[in-house]
Amino acid sequence: MGWVRSSHLGWLAKLRTAGGAVGGVPPGAPGALALGCRSSPLQLPARPSSAGRGKVMDRNPSPPPPGRDQEEEEVAGGDCIGSTVYSKHWLFGVLSGLIQDVALFLQEFNAPDIFMGVLAKSKCPRLREICVGILGNMACFQEICVSISSDKNLGQVLLHCLYDSDPPTLLETSRLLLTCLSQAEVASVWVERIREHSAIYDSICFIMSSSTNVDLLVKVGEVVDKLFDLDEKLMLEWVRNGATQPLDQPQEESEEQPVFRLVPCILEAAKQVRSENPEWLDVYMHILQLLTTVDDGIQAIVHCPDTGKDIWNLLFDLVCHEFCQSDDPPIILQEQKTVLASVFSVLSAIYASQTEQEYLKIEKVDLPLIDSLIRVLQNMEQCQKKPENSTESNTGETKKTDLTQDDFHLKILKDILCEFLSNIFQALTKETVAQGVKEGQLSKQKCSSAFQNLLPFYSPVVEDFIKILHEVDKALADDLEKSFPSLKVQT
Repeated sequence: MGWVRSSHLGWLAKLRTAGGAVGGVPPGAPGALALGCRSSPLQLPARPSSAGRGKVMDRNPSPPPPGRDQEEEEVAGGDCIGSTVYSKHWLFGVLSGLIQDVALFLQEFNAPDIFMGVLAKSKCPRLREICVGILGNMACFQEICVSISSDKNLGQVLLHCLYDSDPPTLLETSRLLLTCLSQAEVASVWVERIREHSAIYDSICFIMSSSTNVDLLVKVGEVVDKLFDLDEKLMLEWVRNGATQPLDQPQEESEEQPVFRLVPCILEAAKQVRSENPEWLDVYMHILQLLTTVDDGIQAIVHCPDTGKDIWNLLFDLVCHEFCQSDDPPIILQEQKTVLASVFSVLSAIYASQTEQEYLKIEKVDLPLIDSLIRVLQNMEQCQKKPENSTESNTGETKKTDLTQDDFHLKILKDILCEFLSNIFQALTKETVAQGVKEGQLSKQKCSSAFQNLLPFYSPVVEDFIKILHEVDKALADDLEKSFPSLKVQT
């Protein structure tokens, strides 16, 4: 049983026993090794992407007529399957229709009831994975999703699958739950069921803190993110879970059954996901951002003995050395805007609670953060510049919609950046400003970029900074006042 941390062995056995007769892998079976815990990594193959689905075409398009120029041939060939003339969009449209027909056929012949019986009795990991996977595919259609969700017995069986030790089964179960939680008509039903099953909290925390299977970690993270987004009350319950150990719990039992705290488990999952691909961190960064929207969540992050410092170090490293770096093209911001908004939002919340935290009192964090914040703001200015020569008027309506959506997300990011930057400016000392001027983090160009975004909403902050700058570098302060006349008048 070397595939699970020794401190978790007794707990895992109890959890599977408490979960009822459903699920699990026979003792000693090879499937038990598949959990992919930190001491025995085992990855799942990535699921095929559905990004290729597009508009359904009425028929397969005719072959391109002879005599087309090279450019038109390349455009037509982009939708072809290999060297054939069959359209990818047409094929996906046909397959989508077939899948829906199959789903309705299975529903008509009570397939969910059959799968429920299999899941309740079978201990074969692959059979259980297949059953949950098919149910997940069926749930993609609203009518079937409502039918599956209204079956209380099936719902209980599916939630018990979260106690399984087989990663493919856990992955399919998480995918099914996420599909149901994304349907407005049935989301509240699943939230209440999850709230009633307190052991689900332990199971999810165990996966986040122990698994090396990144596909599973990302999908479980998406489920947690959706749950917290739907129900703040549940989020608060999970934040408070494990905060204190029951006084009447025997010592020997507490050693066998670890007490999971949500924030450290989220941190462990984020570290593991980052080791594979930092771009997949989006979901865990958003979970942390949701936690900072409630006081208990902030306290859980900041006042956890080591976790607060570890989270700060992780996020600090991401913005200073990973995302939106000086050698990246400005357009990279379009890909990273949502994760950056979450990361900077959490950093800002932690920074605002710095009074009791030694790791935030070190003034070395201010200048690198200022540099990162201003760099993102500068890239944002480049992204928002409209192209001078635009000839693509035929798709103007679509592009306008996309641009509006991009502007919305960029505006959210800008608001977060400006608030954070203003908080740091307020904390700057004369010595730190002098160092920033000397090292280039507070050059004229960077200060101008900062002022353009901070003014006029943060005028008092900028004015106080100019006063300090006058004592450090009067020439630079005078130049900035010339560029921003309103500061000269008010100071």
